[in-house]
Amino acid sequence: MYESDHAAYQQRPRQSAGILRTLLSVIGLVAMVLVLSWGLRTFVFQAYEIPSGSMEETIKPGDMVFSEKITYYSSDPAPGDIVTFEDPDPDHAGRILIKRVIAVGGQVVDLRDGRVYVDDVLQDEPYTRGEPSFPLTSLPGTTVDYPYTVPAGSLWVMGDNRTNSQDSRYFGAIAERSVTGKAIFIYWPLTDVGVL
Repeated sequence: MYESDHAAYQQRPRQSAGILRTLLSVIGLVAMVLVLSWGLRTFVFQAYEIPSGSMEETIKPGDMVFSEKITYYSSDPAPGDIVTFEDPDPDHAGRILIKRVIAVGGQVVDLRDGRVYVDDVLQDEPYTRGEPSFPLTSLPGTTVDYPYTVPAGSLWVMGDNRTNSQDSRYFGAIAERSVTGKAIFIYWPLTDVGVL
């Protein structure tokens, strides 16, 4: 009886040590997953749900989009890119918007008869479905006159749904540094999955 009690006493510390090791392993694994997730979101890609119709029909409300960050570590945004960026409207600080780059620093944007010209060249924009691109009333404190020269280090961005988009026509050119990534892929819903 004494020997079995002694054996049981020896097993309890071993079991406790095993449980502690398992618990520490689980905590370490959870910490590693959280750090990896943070690193991917901060430096590689971010997922966004599209709340409005400003990019229809390219991207629809409710679509889930991946925006990757690696491309712009080695190159600058270019006309045609669909980018995510921080809303320049101070009343919406922290909000992320998604639009298409139309012109970059030094280029001249003009809107004539509902058409977009960059450096005096009429733009072919099939993604707008023929919707007109008229000037908008500017954000208070912002002046957008045409022709508009995009400042160095800035981008002129517009939504594909030109009749339902507050974009550079409203808030002016955006700072390149405000870009958070390049939208590359719709991953949800399955009916809209595809490369942008």
